[in-house]
Amino acid sequence: MLRHRILTTVIGIPLLIVIIWFGTPWFTILMAVMAVIGSWEFYRLARQSNLQPITYFGMAWVLFLVISPHCPYPLTTPFLITSAIVISLIWLLFRPHREQAFTNWAWTIAGILYIGWMISYWVELRSLTAGRELVLLAMLTTFVNDTSAFLVGRTWGKHALDTSLSAGKTWEGTIGGLLASILAAIILSLIFPIPFSYWQVAVLGFIISLFAQLGDLVESLLKRNTGAKDAGKLIPGHGGVLDRLDSLIFTGVVVYYCVVLATL
Repeated sequence: MLRHRILTTVIGIPLLIVIIWFGTPWFTILMAVMAVIGSWEFYRLARQSNLQPITYFGMAWVLFLVISPHCPYPLTTPFLITSAIVISLIWLLFRPHREQAFTNWAWTIAGILYIGWMISYWVELRSLTAGRELVLLAMLTTFVNDTSAFLVGRTWGKHALDTSLSAGKTWEGTIGGLLASILAAIILSLIFPIPFSYWQVAVLGFIISLFAQLGDLVESLLKRNTGAKDAGKLIPGHGGVLDRLDSLIFTGVVVYYCVVLATL
């Protein structure tokens, strides 16, 4: 598993850097593809619990939300969320199995918001001034957090974080991820200059690590509730796309708002 994880990282990280560096459209396409695949895995988790979310409808709206920042009309996102609620509820009226209508609808909307709306913030972040550098710093710091928490926890972890969510996560790994993220953010800010002081970057690194690990725990909670170990098997050493997106889902949002609030 560790060998596959390292190989995937060695191949994937340089490709990701190139995509982020050379153009917004390519980055949006990448995030849209990952979000759509991640939403498929999310709805598959629900189906494993004998639920029936409106899968293809949810995947379509996830796609629309991820690309919505490119639409110049300010009402695009409210329209997409409103239409998702209305259309999905009406859709349920015409489905043959109505016994779990509310739960099926809740899972459908949850996938649209949890993946589509949240991942769209990465596209928003890329469109800001110095967005390229900010996305690189935020994503690479998130990956450093994940890898450091995994390695430190595997090597020195003795105190379980929460066995009800994940038996492999430890307090040692959590602290290792936090410290490594702060250091990585400072180093990356020297490579990809952003308009923040060192102490601000250090705080940002701490925030990224905190929310990356919370995002990971949230997905672990969802998987435990559906009896799944991994969301999929598409990425060697990592599981599914959703298993790779889990730590990014929160970090894109918090970095976006940290940057926007800091520049007010």
